[in-house]
Amino acid sequence: MTDVAKAAGVSQSSVSLVLNNMTGARISEATRRRVWEAVRQIGYQFEPRRQEPPPVTGPVTRNLIGYLVDEISTSVHPAVTIDGARDAAWEHGCVLAVSTTRGNAELEEATIRSLVANPALVGIVYSTIFTRKVAVPAVMADVPAVLLNCYAADRAFPSVVPGEVTGGHTATARLIQAGHTRIGFINGEPWMDAARDRFKGYRQALATADLPFDPALVRDGDWAPTSGYEQTRSLMAEPRPPTAIFCANDLMAVGCLEALRDLGLQIPRDVAVMGYDDQEMAQHTRPPLTTVLLPNYEMGRWAVEHLISDVIHGHASRLLQVKLDCPLVERGSVRSPVEEEAVRPAPVPAGGSA
Repeated sequence: MTDVAKAAGVSQSSVSLVLNNMTGARISEATRRRVWEAVRQIGYQFEPRRQEPPPVTGPVTRNLIGYLVDEISTSVHPAVTIDGARDAAWEHGCVLAVSTTRGNAELEEATIRSLVANPALVGIVYSTIFTRKVAVPAVMADVPAVLLNCYAADRAFPSVVPGEVTGGHTATARLIQAGHTRIGFINGEPWMDAARDRFKGYRQALATADLPFDPALVRDGDWAPTSGYEQTRSLMAEPRPPTAIFCANDLMAVGCLEALRDLGLQIPRDVAVMGYDDQEMAQHTRPPLTTVLLPNYEMGRWAVEHLISDVIHGHASRLLQVKLDCPLVERGSVRSPVEEEAVRPAPVPAGGSA
């Protein structure tokens, strides 16, 4: 599905909506055609959803997977992760029961106890809106569970999180490959795991390319477009401004693009811009934003498939701490000098006409 999204030039959530023929989705017919053409070219074998779960023999049908998340309304990321979990559950004849707890300990415990009392329960996916260390509720001690986008200090449960260090490295390495040696970095709030790890990947990529790290090229933002705008203006006011800017999320990259346009700069000819997350908006910016995919859908699928493999099929495995790749999504906001020259219109000869 990631490959289909890349080939069609759309987000992964758009691919999911098209393939599942979701009614009410505001997807243009042109986008639908691009997605299905990419499916055909790649050879992706799409199996439509079953109308009914397959029958399961035995005295009790274990087909319920509980899914707890602390927040869902303030970000698009949890919704995409739930899509992946739901699709994987349905393909295996299970249903997903989603509960939003807002981090309320009493509500979490009550929800978990209710799920455990259901004999159809396979296990629980315990997830968070942003990657962080969690204290797993004690009531989950004897429940098959997977931690999604979070992890426990004692590693008592399998967990799946995005590979943010590698993602930060991938983004920075693409800018270096395009010929940039002065690369600005606008981070999110530095106390967050995602911000810390993406910054680590940025520094590692510079070191790999033998480029010096310059603290003057780093700014802390707050994940919002306004901070991307303000920090871009600050970076470009430096005596030696960057020729490329890596924003730690797409929202700040949107602000970055606006600031560069206000400064009269062309993207990517004058300054290249890299985002992170591959939100839906990334394909609609001017130019379309080169970014890094946050593997929300894949994390949801992995969590459910691991539970089903362990509990239903008895394929018990050692406790895993999995980090899923964050692949590059190429669009138009980053080009090497050779690539940029190739897309420029040919000069009009003297005395000629356009």
